[in-house]
Amino acid sequence: MSNRLSFTESTAPRRGLSRELAAIYLGISPSKFDEMRKDGRVGPPRLIDARKVWDVRDLDRAFDDLPYEEADGSAEDWKTAA
Repeated sequence: MSNRLSFTESTAPRRGLSRELAAIYLGISPSKFDEMRKDGRVGPPRLIDARKVWDVRDLDRAFDDLPYEEADGSAEDWKTAA
C-alpha cells in the first residue's frame, strides 16, 4: 500500500494535522517543527486514541506569536545596495 495521499485526501479540509502536515502548514521542516515543540513555541498535540494531531487553531496562535522581523531588530538585512 502506498503512503501517498490521493488528490481528494490531500486537498480535503482538516482541523487536526499530523506532525509532518503541521510543519508544512507552518512553512517549516519537520525537524524545525520538533525544535519549536521542544522550546515551547508550538504546543502539544491533541490525542485521537494514540494518534497525535495538532489543531490548526493552535498552530495559527503559535504562528501569530512569532515575532515580526522589525519587532526585535536582530534580523540581518538581506537586501544589497544597488
